[in-house]
Amino acid sequence: MSISAAMGISLSGMQAETRRISTAAHNIANAETNGYNRLTTQFSSQTNGGVSANVTPSSSATSPDGSNVDLGSEMLDVIGASQGFKANAAVFETGADMWDVLMTMVRD
Repeated sequence: MSISAAMGISLSGMQAETRRISTAAHNIANAETNGYNRLTTQFSSQTNGGVSANVTPSSSATSPDGSNVDLGSEMLDVIGASQGFKANAAVFETGADMWDVLMTMVRD
């Protein structure tokens, strides 16, 4: 695997985690909206080694006088997305550092 490929995979991971945290924020903002059906984020692997995030409505029941948003679950999604983003960012930064080292070696 090349450095560029590893950086591309980590970039797709950061984009997927961004979508996950955006979905959780949307759910939190609408938690008190009557009849609101929470959105869920599912990750799927891509053929090039990356990951994509798909947002779909929840399959759980929603009552007309409330929503099916559990704030505890949403906060866990926010924490998980934050940790996933940090891990992918670390991989991306490592790839950038490796490119810097290679460029220094080529110049010398």
